[in-house]
Amino acid sequence: MTESVPSSPSPSGDHTLIVIPTYNEMATLPTILGDIWVNVPGAHVLIVDDSSPDGTGEWVDNRREGEDRLHVLHRPAKSGLATAYVDGMGWGIDHGYPFILQMDADGSHAPEELHRLLEQIALGADLVIGSRYVPGGKVVNWPKQRWVLSKGGNVYISVALGAGLKDMTAGYRAFRRQVLETVDLDELSNAGYIFQVDMAWRVVQEGFDVREVPITFTERAIGESKLDGSFVKDSLLEVTKWGIRHRKQQVTGLAREMRRLGAKGIQNWRKKHMI
Repeated sequence: MTESVPSSPSPSGDHTLIVIPTYNEMATLPTILGDIWVNVPGAHVLIVDDSSPDGTGEWVDNRREGEDRLHVLHRPAKSGLATAYVDGMGWGIDHGYPFILQMDADGSHAPEELHRLLEQIALGADLVIGSRYVPGGKVVNWPKQRWVLSKGGNVYISVALGAGLKDMTAGYRAFRRQVLETVDLDELSNAGYIFQVDMAWRVVQEGFDVREVPITFTERAIGESKLDGSFVKDSLLEVTKWGIRHRKQQVTGLAREMRRLGAKGIQNWRKKHMI
């Protein structure tokens, strides 16, 4: 993209890139692409495919013929969701897209709700998270145990980090390009879904405008889920470490400021009483 671009995305998704990682998503990807372009016909889509055995990558290559809105990044082997997003975001930055979104290929993120994310970017947000746990958000087809695990995990993460967000593990997101240029993508954790928490936490710490919008997350009905419960244990352990480090930094900073104010107060008192 070489032409000048606006500071806000259009409702049709012009100047927007949607990054979609894939591994064996032939059952759902054709429908997802069609639904994306029904809702945001101006958006470009980048498929980051990890050499899917089911031919997803080859299908995308064929689908690209005559379709300049579709792009593909072929990776030699299955390398994980986190690195797929990082590679896709880097591709989007290199190609000059001012607005970069991420979503899943399995139908859990409804293309009909893309406008919610884009609207908040247009209103000035730097990162918009499609949230299951703000008012109006919900999940469909999840067993209660999984909902409790996810919801409870997000409550813990919010309390531990003090980020003020309800759904830091969510993967339906929209970024302004400058956010991704500010955050060091190479330093992000690649330990499964902790990547989502790490990214959101770094963006909050950088002082960007982060907002959440309600979405309906629907558990995939076709294909195999890439998520298992192990991410919860690993994620919460890592978040605990971050939270302890963050609170320690806060206490250290507060003590330093109190010492500074205390010393200044003593100096003012001495001056007042000519001591």
